[in-house]
Amino acid sequence: MNANLVELYVSPNGDRWLLVAAADDHLVVRHVPSTASGGRSSDLSLSAFLSADDATPQQDALLRLISRLVLPLVSAGSTVPVVPALHRPTADNLLLTAARVRTFASAQHLTNASGFFFARDQRLFLVTSRHVVNDEPSKHFPDRLEIELHVDLNNLGASTWFSMPLFSEGLAMWREGSDDGGSIDVAVLEMHKARLPSSAVFEAFTPEHLPKSGDVMPIGASVLIVGFPLGFHDSLHHLPVVRQGVVASAFGLRFQGKGCFITDARTHRGTSGAPVVMSKPLREQSATGERLPWTLLGVHSSTIDMGDRDLQVDETLGLNSAWYADILMTLTEH
Repeated sequence: MNANLVELYVSPNGDRWLLVAAADDHLVVRHVPSTASGGRSSDLSLSAFLSADDATPQQDALLRLISRLVLPLVSAGSTVPVVPALHRPTADNLLLTAARVRTFASAQHLTNASGFFFARDQRLFLVTSRHVVNDEPSKHFPDRLEIELHVDLNNLGASTWFSMPLFSEGLAMWREGSDDGGSIDVAVLEMHKARLPSSAVFEAFTPEHLPKSGDVMPIGASVLIVGFPLGFHDSLHHLPVVRQGVVASAFGLRFQGKGCFITDARTHRGTSGAPVVMSKPLREQSATGERLPWTLLGVHSSTIDMGDRDLQVDETLGLNSAWYADILMTLTEH
């Protein structure tokens, strides 16, 4: 083992964080991306690494290491500087972007789904799949939906259901789009913030979270899908669960001529409308101090299967379609 470095943390996709003694004997944290993630290794000073507002597993690993080094000194009576406790959020802000969705026809509960919040120009929107609000093939025609909102940041067990009508005077209130490849399975409903509970707690993606033209999303790059598969969630804290997957088609190209890309992840019914995100590089997180250090790549739609698959012999593909998130810029225009 190299005496000049200590491995702090290895992520599920193979990214590594090391505590390294630089040439000038100053300690830095080095991020070594996995082969699939691409990119180059980068160093951050300890102060920059620890100044990020959001807790991360690699940051927690460094704090545990510091504790193991400091506590023996305290026991021996040595004088050590007091390090103020870092603020720890009650939940990762990413989990607060997602909303559990229930659809209704009058008082009859129909289905469960996922959604997330998107903010633009002082306006707030709920994003979900279009087939959640209207689906001709399955004869799914709800007239309203409900989303679950947290109402106390210090007590995530406190929540309420917020009802949103889908029609007004016979006209659909959601926005949907289409292109040369056909309809796009994304629906957007504007939320009137004045009608929300005054103590509502949530986080929202913004246009700044969408991929930029120069961003690279390599094939096989790790993504997270934040939602409520089969309605499953943390029923005590009313939070979604996260499934990990990878980009399984050439990102930026329209898969089979449609405005979507493919992910390889295990998903279920109820995940429709979930955000598909990729973590921003650690150096960007520390530099900007973002509350949401994630890139919003797409909106999860559904699993993909082969129509001629032999159900007795062939396994399911395990692939999913996700519609490119840039459609949100069109659907949220004034």
